[in-house]
Amino acid sequence: MQEAFFPVCPVCGKPLQRVGRTLQCEHRHSFDLAKEGYVNLLTRQHKKADATGDSREMARARRAFLEKGYFRPLADALIDLLKESGKEMPNVLDICCGEGYYAKQIKDAADCNLLGFDLSREMVRLAAKRVPDALFFVANLASVPLPDRCVDFAIHLFAPFHEPSFARLLKEDGRLVTVVPGKKHLFALKEAVYDTPYENDEKLPQTSTLRLAETRKVSAEIFLDNAADIRALFSMTPYSHRTKREDLLKLEQLETLRTEIEFVLGVYEGS
Repeated sequence: MQEAFFPVCPVCGKPLQRVGRTLQCEHRHSFDLAKEGYVNLLTRQHKKADATGDSREMARARRAFLEKGYFRPLADALIDLLKESGKEMPNVLDICCGEGYYAKQIKDAADCNLLGFDLSREMVRLAAKRVPDALFFVANLASVPLPDRCVDFAIHLFAPFHEPSFARLLKEDGRLVTVVPGKKHLFALKEAVYDTPYENDEKLPQTSTLRLAETRKVSAEIFLDNAADIRALFSMTPYSHRTKREDLLKLEQLETLRTEIEFVLGVYEGS
């Protein structure tokens, strides 16, 4: 891991260094490494926010679903974009990393320095177990404890877009890949659950400090042959939080599902 691509102290902003099983700055602020190898860098005022992150059950369901390769076409597209950057040992940041599926695919396919963070401690714990040769940490998107201009390539999937943080972290020639659902993403799932399903708007974030250099679309069809995978997929969507009971009953009756997956990738460049 390059020294310039390593967390800084969330309290004072000074560089952190490994001291045994802790990360410590020159002011002796200290953060313990968990047995899985991750570190919690939420400050006291942000500690309560950790409770809003994904639960253990949600994290494990997502891990089980992604491990079956349903979203592998998206991982391949991210890897292609990283390799096209042409940089040797780039600094790669997985923003809101979840349980580390995409970080694992990238780390296996490309030589890079990789860091990842998420608000959910359980997600970060699973990511650290999945990719032991990277460093994962718990942090808030609005105050990522990393140095300015340290990231060559960042991935940001289905998460809030925090322009000030992204603009600060990206190198001048760095790239950020933001992923949003395509128009037809999971449309067959919506048809099975809702009376009036709608298409996604494919709207990428608008920014004033980053430049949208290109967009790409990834599409495929997947077949889910069991109810557990269908439930896990649904739990990964925003619909799961606002679906009526009568529609959830339709979901519970599904035993198989063939549906489209479609992703829009927006490639932003630093300024």
